Amino acid sequence: MTNIALVTGASGFIGPSLCRHLKAAGWQVRAIMRRPVPGPWDASILIDLGREPVPLETLADVDCVFHLAGKAHALAQGPGADEEYRLANCRSTLDLLAASRAQGVRGFVYFSSVKAIGEGGGPGDDPGSEPAALSPYGRSKRAAEDAVLTSGAVPHPVVLRPSLVYGPNPKGYLELLIRAVRAGWFPPLPDLGNARSMVHRDDLVAATLRCAIDPRARGQTYVVTDGTPYSTRQVYEFILTSLGRRVPGWTLPPGLLRLAARGGDVLGRMRGSRFVFDSDVLDKLIGSAVYDGSQICRELGFRPHRGLGESMAEIVASTRPAP
Repeated sequence: MTNIALVTGASGFIGPSLCRHLKAAGWQVRAIMRRPVPGPWDASILIDLGREPVPLETLADVDCVFHLAGKAHALAQGPGADEEYRLANCRSTLDLLAASRAQGVRGFVYFSSVKAIGEGGGPGDDPGSEPAALSPYGRSKRAAEDAVLTSGAVPHPVVLRPSLVYGPNPKGYLELLIRAVRAGWFPPLPDLGNARSMVHRDDLVAATLRCAIDPRARGQTYVVTDGTPYSTRQVYEFILTSLGRRVPGWTLPPGLLRLAARGGDVLGRMRGSRFVFDSDVLDKLIGSAVYDGSQICRELGFRPHRGLGESMAEIVASTRPAP
């Protein structure tokens, strides 16, 4: 008998890869998205989750829900951010859980974020601690996690907290960094000792499929990383190497970066919109966000197989230059 998967956010950065792997493993895939997009799924349903109800028939005969859809983290979060995140991340999850309960769905794998446990820190941070989320995005993700694990809607709930996900056709931080380095205007930063946890999309998908079928994952929350935190300087050098360029023999003094960031803050306030480089961007570049992903390795035998350095050439080749 064929298992049926319902994948929300199927057309996003992670969704198509997850759907392809589900299909390869013999699953039938139903995809939920807001706009029609062709992809590796057997059927698609157009729903604006959190704002539109989930028809019960959407969950008919579904064995496992893979809930990827939601409003992604943004550096700038203005007025109304809490409500937007509540609808996209909390309300959508509650609606899917209610429909899953009504239709007797067995499994529910929720894609949360490491932001649900704060902003991370340096390599020496206590891996056993679990600080509170600081941002509206993180708080909405944490609330959705609690609903998945405590509602009793399905017998096999699992929460995944991916670190920064990389892979071909990257989004967000990594895409902007690659475009800046390729264009030649990203400065050679010194190694400031920062570190950021990441995970390849293929490894995240492998962890997801394992969690969906392994009974030991029931009721668990797992952080997923590739096990190697990377500094911004390392990422910069990986990109240069993939572009066939030499690493400069000089570095920009950190003080100049901070001065430029403060200038960007001032320009942003003057024009009423963020400048391309400001303190938020600088924090993203030189800050740390390290998370402990060892639990899923110990308990489920998961092993990441991809690293950022060996993957960068493929990632750079798939990233289009800025328009």
